[in-house]
Formats: sequence, C-alpha cells, structure tokens
Amino acid sequence: MHGTIEPITGKYLHVDIMGEPCRVYFEENGQGIPLVCLHTAGSDNRQFRHLLCDEEITRKYRVIAFDMPWHGKSYPPAGFQNKDYELTTERYVQTIRAFCSALQLDKPVVMGCSIGGRIVLQLAHAHGEEFRALIGLEGADYQSPWYDTSWLNRPDVHGGEVCAALVSGLVAPQSPDEYRHETLWQYKQGGPGIFKGDLYFYRVDSDLRGKLGGIDCARTPLYLLTGEYDFSCSPEDTLRTAQSIPGAKVTVMKEVGHFPMSENPAQFRQYILPVLQEIA
Repeated sequence: MHGTIEPITGKYLHVDIMGEPCRVYFEENGQGIPLVCLHTAGSDNRQFRHLLCDEEITRKYRVIAFDMPWHGKSYPPAGFQNKDYELTTERYVQTIRAFCSALQLDKPVVMGCSIGGRIVLQLAHAHGEEFRALIGLEGADYQSPWYDTSWLNRPDVHGGEVCAALVSGLVAPQSPDEYRHETLWQYKQGGPGIFKGDLYFYRVDSDLRGKLGGIDCARTPLYLLTGEYDFSCSPEDTLRTAQSIPGAKVTVMKEVGHFPMSENPAQFRQYILPVLQEIA
C-alpha cells in the first residue's frame, strides 16, 4: 500500500519583529498571487490545510499560512519566560508586515479569520496600498465580550480543555464531526495563556469603531465573509462594520460558524472561490 503525500511544504523564516528575532513557521503551496492566511486566536496555521491543498486555488495563488510567534510551531522570542504574552494592534500589524516583507511578497492578498478578520480592517485603514486585496473572515470593528478570560490561564484548570470548550459553541451544527473536533483539537494544544494573550488584542486593544475612515476599496478591495452561526462575530456585527466602509463587500455564509475554513471546508469553498476568482 502506498501513502499519499500532500503538496504542502513547510519552512522556517527568521525575521525581526519589533526588535525581536523570531523564528516563524509557515506552510505554502501553489503559484501566482500571494495569499497570506492568518489563523484565529489561540490556534495555528493547520486551520488552512484544506485551502493549501485546493488545486483550483493553488493554480492561481501561492497560498501561505504562518504560525504567529508563540503559536503552533513558531517559538516565542527568546526571554519569553520573563513576561506575559499580550498581542497588541501594533505587534499584530508589524508581524504581518514583517512576514510579507521578509518573503518579498509583491502586493499579497491577506485573508484573516476572527482576530485575523479584525486586523485586516486595520491593515485596510493604515496600510491598504501594500495589498492587492483584503479578506476578513468573521471580522468586525468591535464585539462585546461574552466570556471570562480569567479561566483561560489558571493553574487549577486545564487550559487547552477550557479554550476548546469556550469556542465549541461557535462551530455550526452542520459542520462535519471530523472537522469540528479537528478544529477544537488545535485549541486544546495552544500554549499556556496564549489564547488569553490574543484576546487582549480582541477585547482591549482593537476597538475600531469610528476609526475606519479612509479605507479605499477602489484601490484595495475589501471582502467580509461571516458565518450565520457565529455569535461571537455575528453577521449583524459585520454588516454594521461594512456600513462605514464604502465599497466593502459582505457575504453571510450559510451553515458555518466562526471557523469556516477548518470546520466545514467544502461549504466555505463555495463562498471563497468566487471571491478569489474576482480578485485574480
């Protein structure tokens, strides 16, 4: 019996981020327009494995998904043991720009989910000219917190289990069991306090309400796609956000929740393919 080898290749990039040398792991496949994919809070680039193996997409796109420092196979910077991890808007933006610059990507498309969907709005606002297009999955300018982050990093609680439990309700009921549990498994494997540190960005440091003026969708198209079963970033949140951004295109995705690319890749594909074809 012969095994099957997927076309994905993995590499490590040494890059300076805000004065700190970082070793960043990324996976890629395909050729053409660079498509940089940003994972959700507390997870890693495995969320994009189906997209990375989609021949229809990789014929026109060089799909690249990286693990943020502290996530997946990217170590934290040296000396991390002496401080708590907190993701800020500035650090997030600089990480993405440093990664794209180090790989010498020419006007990439950036697609982010959840915190990645939020940071895409900041990229459009502050650095739109650097990108060919921006895609926000489950993205909005603000959401009211509905969870208590103090449970996410406690010595008397299994961090991975509680992180997965917290997000389990955000997966749509129609999503296949296999992919639901695969998505949650990534949350169970996150480093201690990393999900909580990512949510510092989401809850404290990235209220973008009233701050998204000047986004030029004629220059850099902006697409916002949100799952109908997402109660964290609801379709209403995304639609409200788009109202303040002339030219932003919104799609509400049926039968998916907060993790479309990993919880139900076949359903997500129906929505993302037309967007990628339009950009190309």
